[in-house]
Amino acid sequence: MLVKTEAIVFSALKYGEADLIVKAFTKSSGLKSYLLRNILKSKKGKLRVAMFQPLMHLEIEANHKDKGTLESIREAKVITHYTSLHTEIAKSALVFFIADILRSAVQEEEENTSLFEYIIAATLWLDTHSTIANFHLLFMIKLSSYLGFYPDGAETKFEYFNLMDGTFEQTETSLYCRSGNMIVQLKHLLGINFDSLSIIKMNQQQRSDLLNMLLQYYELHLHGFKKPRSLAVLNSIFS
Repeated sequence: MLVKTEAIVFSALKYGEADLIVKAFTKSSGLKSYLLRNILKSKKGKLRVAMFQPLMHLEIEANHKDKGTLESIREAKVITHYTSLHTEIAKSALVFFIADILRSAVQEEEENTSLFEYIIAATLWLDTHSTIANFHLLFMIKLSSYLGFYPDGAETKFEYFNLMDGTFEQTETSLYCRSGNMIVQLKHLLGINFDSLSIIKMNQQQRSDLLNMLLQYYELHLHGFKKPRSLAVLNSIFS
C-alpha cells in the first residue's frame, strides 16, 4: 500500500556497498524499517543521505506491505530544516543519544500520534535553545509517560524512589530503592517543561548519577532495552 506520512528518523545503517537500512517512526504506522537501495552511490535519485540523519523530520511516500519485511521509500522531503541540531557538537551528541534511546525503547508498529508529536516538539526545542545540558534527562522522564511507566508523583515527600514500582516510598523496601541527591534532582524534573530547564542546576557527577539511574529504570520496564552506545560520548561532552 502506498502511504504518505510524516516520519522521524531513528537510525540509518549501511547495508552492503551502496544501501541503507533506515529505521523511522512514522505518524501513520508507528515504527518502520526501510531498505534504501543504491542511495550511497546515486547522485541523481530523489533520496539523499543527508535526509536520513538521526531525528530528521520528513514527509515520505512509501510502500508499506506490512508483512514484517523491509519496506521501501519512493520519495522524501525534509519538513523541518534544523539550524543547529546537527552542526553544534553538544547538540549532535544529544541527538545521537536520544535517537539511540528511541531506537531501543520505541517498538510499537502502530499509530501513536501523541508520542510522535512529543518527539517533534522536544527536538524543535533542542534546536532552538542553548541551555541544554539536562535536556536528555527531562526527555527520558517525559518519554516514560508515553511508554507507560512515568514515575508516580503522589508521594514525592518520601526520600526513596522504587525503580521497579515507579513510586516514592518512606522506607527502603527493596534492592531497587534509591535515595540521595539523584532522587532530589528527579523530583525537581518531575512535572516541569523544557522551558524550565534553565532553573535546574546540576554538576557533572549529579547529572551522570541521575542518567545512570534513569537508564536502569528503563531497563527494568522495557524488555530488551540496552544502554546506548553513544553514552560515553555524551558523558565526555557534558563533563
